Amino acid sequence: MKISVLTLFPEMFTPLNTSLLGKAQEKAILEINLINFRDFAINKHQQVDDTPYGGGAGMLLMPQPIYRAMATLGDNPKRRVIILDPAGQRFDQKMAQSMAQEQELAFICGHYEGYDHRIYDLATDVVSIGDFVVTGGELGAMVMIDAISRLIPGVLGNTASAGSDSFSKGLLEYPQYTRPEVYDNKVVPQVLLSGNHEKIRQWRLYQSLKRTYEQRPELLQNLDLPEEAQKMVRAIKNNVPC
Repeated sequence: MKISVLTLFPEMFTPLNTSLLGKAQEKAILEINLINFRDFAINKHQQVDDTPYGGGAGMLLMPQPIYRAMATLGDNPKRRVIILDPAGQRFDQKMAQSMAQEQELAFICGHYEGYDHRIYDLATDVVSIGDFVVTGGELGAMVMIDAISRLIPGVLGNTASAGSDSFSKGLLEYPQYTRPEVYDNKVVPQVLLSGNHEKIRQWRLYQSLKRTYEQRPELLQNLDLPEEAQKMVRAIKNNVPC
């Protein structure tokens, strides 16, 4: 996958060159292209912002530098172009899975008080990572790129890992344990040591449902759960053994 990022601060994206994403770039599974759109400013002062027509506080990003920077990517009608904006659609695992299927993405990272509205015409997606405001779109873009990239085949060492992550099936992930079996008088659940794969599967499903019900109950509202899971949810709600 090719990912281009239009930003005023390309140096902020150094973390993407480390860990799994760094290895994915070395293997040519992932290509991250950083573009400083200040380089495409139309005057010698490299101005990329200006005061809003009609008055108001703050400065807006001008359309020319961003349009000119986007033009360098070439024509690809299948490219998804994401603008980071607090008013956008909330980013979640389902969106990450959708975007991980694409061949090319481009992110436009805002700053100051926002964008000249004509910049939105470049976007296929306007996305927010949450109901809060940060100083620019770079942190949101990095979060999205990490979440999307790890779903691309070959990026994770264990291909099964992404499928068991929290939210991948609409539920929070079940608790997990490793050695030692006993630490500080805290013991690994016996079922995980039993070697009985069916009981382990049932335990993990129950624990996943229980964590979701206790910590994020709203996630259960829109799920079409199988009868086995529905029975477990009823038991969890009534605080009875399943």
